[in-house]
Amino acid sequence: MRLIDGKKIAKKIKSEIAKEVAVIIDNDERAPHLVAVLVGEDAASQTYVESKERACSSVGMTSSAYKHPSNITENELLDIVDFLNKDDEVDGFIVQLPLPDHIDENKILERIDPKKDVDGFHPVNVGRMVLGLPSYVSATPQGIMMLLERSNIGTQSKQVVVVGRSNIVGTPISILLSRKAENANATVTICHSRTKNLKELCASADILIAAIGVCEFIKEDMVKEGAVVIDVGMHRLKSEETKSGFKLKGDVAFDEVSKKCSYITPVPGGVGPMTIVSLIQNTLKAYKKEIYS
Repeated sequence: MRLIDGKKIAKKIKSEIAKEVAVIIDNDERAPHLVAVLVGEDAASQTYVESKERACSSVGMTSSAYKHPSNITENELLDIVDFLNKDDEVDGFIVQLPLPDHIDENKILERIDPKKDVDGFHPVNVGRMVLGLPSYVSATPQGIMMLLERSNIGTQSKQVVVVGRSNIVGTPISILLSRKAENANATVTICHSRTKNLKELCASADILIAAIGVCEFIKEDMVKEGAVVIDVGMHRLKSEETKSGFKLKGDVAFDEVSKKCSYITPVPGGVGPMTIVSLIQNTLKAYKKEIYS
């Protein structure tokens, strides 16, 4: 078994981005600017936004966080989105999910200018991704694709099973891997909690992607000998073994599955760092107007 070191791969990609940003700054141009809009006090969201700010700083990009209380109205949040859409100093921005129950997430996401939608959630970017047109691809699926490519894990003609059908991870990664492309061309089965014979389907996979959102859902008997396992899950559990008082686990029972597979992503340090680096990569594309000229 070999670990797929997302931290190491993300560090390499960030160094590549930093070189491009340094050239921009050396030419007396402003640095690319990413904004995160955060609503409420969700600890996981705050930690994620802080990680994005650190990543931007490490490559020389500008980052800003717009923090608002959970009682902000939907119209007030829409006004903020409109303001950022018009701000020429902002290349890309995200509205951190989840939002409070009184705010319609779809209404907010659809209000974002697709040209600044570096999270890749706007229907225009999703549609372009499905059609294979240039688009901002949501960060986690894009990160998974880069993990596989940079780890020299071939996908051509492989059987891939994706467990989870969310619009953020499961559905887009299934589309990306099934494309007619050099680093795709896989045969993909997408499963979910109501799939019959789920264990058998998972055990048929050359590459198994776990994105179901249930802690340690994937057990040893669901994994084929020598399979590649990508764990998208992230669960914070109380623990007396750590100084922080908690430990992170994924959707895969790592201790038992790691003995059986050929490659596996750890939690933390696997998909997570790649999600963040994909976001700053999309921000650089937005600055350079690579997707929408």
